[in-house]
Amino acid sequence: MGRVSQAQAEENRRRVVDTASRLFREQGTHVSVADLMKAAGLTHGAFYKQFASKEALVDEVTAHAFDEIARRNAAGLERHDGQRDAAQRALIDAYLSVEHRDNAADGCPVAALATDIARGPEGREARRTYAEGVADFAAFLTPAEAIADGEGVGGGEGGLARLCTLVGALVLSRATQGSPLSEEILAAAHAALTEAD
Repeated sequence: MGRVSQAQAEENRRRVVDTASRLFREQGTHVSVADLMKAAGLTHGAFYKQFASKEALVDEVTAHAFDEIARRNAAGLERHDGQRDAAQRALIDAYLSVEHRDNAADGCPVAALATDIARGPEGREARRTYAEGVADFAAFLTPAEAIADGEGVGGGEGGLARLCTLVGALVLSRATQGSPLSEEILAAAHAALTEAD
């Protein structure tokens, strides 16, 4: 079998990263390389032509997932003509929806990867990327009035408090899925975050 072109190799790498991003959010980073490559439609051996190790893939997937959040947040601001509060409200509505709860593969990496990242070694690139991604997401969620008051990301009713409420509610609603409590958790968090609006 001949060598693949550089363009095909890049496409294969992108396919592995996209597939891993979905699988890791849905099932965790413990997904085997064999299962990942099968889902990507590639051979097991092709993995090691693209990545030095599974840990290297986890590092890249973590960055990919947080880049996706940043793009979604920027698109949300653009859709709402730069109106930060409107973009945040739309994000809160979508984040605390049954659809988001039921679709972990395309959902928030903050909630989906937290346990796997926490279990990994402290010096890993994925942990650093995760921490930066959390800070950036919290910054996006910081209310406009808190920014105007100079409170920063973590101040008062800032972005960190909002992010903790969103992520905690999502994790709990997924863990209680199938019981009435699941949707009650989503509704309670939504009310807590939007009642002042």
